[in-house]
Amino acid sequence: MSVITTIDDLKKLHKRRTPKMFYDYCESGSWTEQTFRDNESDFDKIRLRQRIAVDMTNRTTASTLIGEDVAMPLALAPVGLTGMQRADGEIKAARAAEKFGVPFTLSTMSICSIEDVAEHTTKPFWFQLYVMRDEDYVDNIIERAKRAGCSALVLTLDLQILGQRHKDLKNGLTAPPKMTPPVIADLATKWRWGIEMLQTKRRTFRNIVGHAKGVENMNSLSSWTAEQFDPALDWDTVRKLKEKWGGKLILKGILDVEDAKMAAEIGADAIIVSNHGGRQLDGALSSIRMLPSIVEAVGDRVEVHLDSGIRSGQDMLKALAMGAKGVMIGRAYIHGLGAMGEAGVTKALEVIHKELDITMALCGRRDVNTLDRDVLLVPEDFEGRWV
Repeated sequence: MSVITTIDDLKKLHKRRTPKMFYDYCESGSWTEQTFRDNESDFDKIRLRQRIAVDMTNRTTASTLIGEDVAMPLALAPVGLTGMQRADGEIKAARAAEKFGVPFTLSTMSICSIEDVAEHTTKPFWFQLYVMRDEDYVDNIIERAKRAGCSALVLTLDLQILGQRHKDLKNGLTAPPKMTPPVIADLATKWRWGIEMLQTKRRTFRNIVGHAKGVENMNSLSSWTAEQFDPALDWDTVRKLKEKWGGKLILKGILDVEDAKMAAEIGADAIIVSNHGGRQLDGALSSIRMLPSIVEAVGDRVEVHLDSGIRSGQDMLKALAMGAKGVMIGRAYIHGLGAMGEAGVTKALEVIHKELDITMALCGRRDVNTLDRDVLLVPEDFEGRWV
């Protein structure tokens, strides 16, 4: 494929070049995958308002997110096992984001550690935290993020209990992969991936191995993570973690107005309207459907960002026009990474940026910060009447 014009082009290459278990980990949702599908399809229900005879020169997509200057109001979302999509994947994605001028968010469940990414980048990145039962580990990883100069803590609130993803169970997902006959047969067709993986030492969860008590190998790690996500996480815990962190705090996984109000009351710097990419509560409404009511409730008190479903610059424009201050992309950049490594992440950002810029112009706007509902045509029943 010589010409890349869409994220879907990268997705096709990603599927061809990455082992099935890791591609499926990216491109799947929980249970029936209804919410996973709705996250994308609900964007298609929104139309754009074309305007003409408007000066389209000197356009800008520059903005700020939690006070940080960005080339466009977009951040790379935290994605677990990114370093299994491509060798040293988190490092490659972070470098691409830095060069492009947007934030990168490192997952707790990353293959490359906080220190690995800090060593290979020159600007602060964001760190995403899953709350674990092991308080010493949580305290330690917060301190590690501080030492690495991370400029924001992204606290994920919608993964106290892991939603079931059928493909991961059927594929026997592990990091690194166990050499079963089906895996060996699949890897035989992904030789480029295998060669790169053999050349790196980063092939397991390096934020955890060697840092958590009793976790020294893959098997103990698997059981540890299954037992360690803290189902007791509540708003008091969030307050305590905010105090421990002491810096900018972003709360991810907000999908309800009442929860958004609590996040604003606690003093979060930003919230991310997200259903975890349709990977947790299957049957929940899409993020874009929930965005308007959350913006109306708390948009004057806290930055509201949106995650889940963004696959194009047009999707991004629709989210911004519906009131989001910024968006996060996960699968879109992972498709780029799996397809072409660091260059693929850059290409994903370029594709989305070009779509955003041109669509914005054709809607009669020159500054991304002026986007509002006036550029959209939204069905009257878009948010729905639910009882």
